[in-house]
Amino acid sequence: MIEETPKIPQATSKRLPLYYRFLQNFANLGKKRVSSSELSEAMKIDAATIRRDFSHFGALGRKGYGYDVHYLVEFFRQILDQDEGTDVALIGVGSLGSAFLKYNFHKNHNTRIVVAFDPKAPAEGKMLSGIPVFHPDTISEKIVELGIDLVILTVPSRVAQDVTDKLIKAGIKGILNFTPVRLTAPDEVRVHTIDLSVELQTLIYFMKNDVKNSQL
Repeated sequence: MIEETPKIPQATSKRLPLYYRFLQNFANLGKKRVSSSELSEAMKIDAATIRRDFSHFGALGRKGYGYDVHYLVEFFRQILDQDEGTDVALIGVGSLGSAFLKYNFHKNHNTRIVVAFDPKAPAEGKMLSGIPVFHPDTISEKIVELGIDLVILTVPSRVAQDVTDKLIKAGIKGILNFTPVRLTAPDEVRVHTIDLSVELQTLIYFMKNDVKNSQL
């Protein structure tokens, strides 16, 4: 989990997992050091932004040398708590939820879905893609039993807030929300909403305006 402090901007915090992934790629290729320009080319992020992000954590590199790849991989692994596994619950096993179960973060062995909930599941539960799926009536019990702090929410919009209220009472600290509902939650519960339709509409808008601007 990313530790955010007032010193680290939210935009920077969101880029930390990307830095870690690309630095791992460089390490796997046997690269010993990397410059902000090389990172910029690989990640398609402005080099000045990379240097500014890194500056929040002190002197991570040396002028004229660049950045030590192995050191940065270890540094960001600790920042992101990659040595500590995170168990996740999936709420809602429809089309999107089923895709999450099949994927189950296979490229990130420190994050894994360990339990799911769906109204179609029997009271005793059933197995899907190797994950136990239970009826939502057991959410509070299972969340506490498994010590889960993070859930992925892929339920119908009409029940999203009711389910969220139940999760909050069960002690959930983070919700990755894939419903279009803007969920109400206390300050101590972090909610990240990913509205696929909005993202698609935004992409279409930029595509059309890029074309218009190129014709001016």
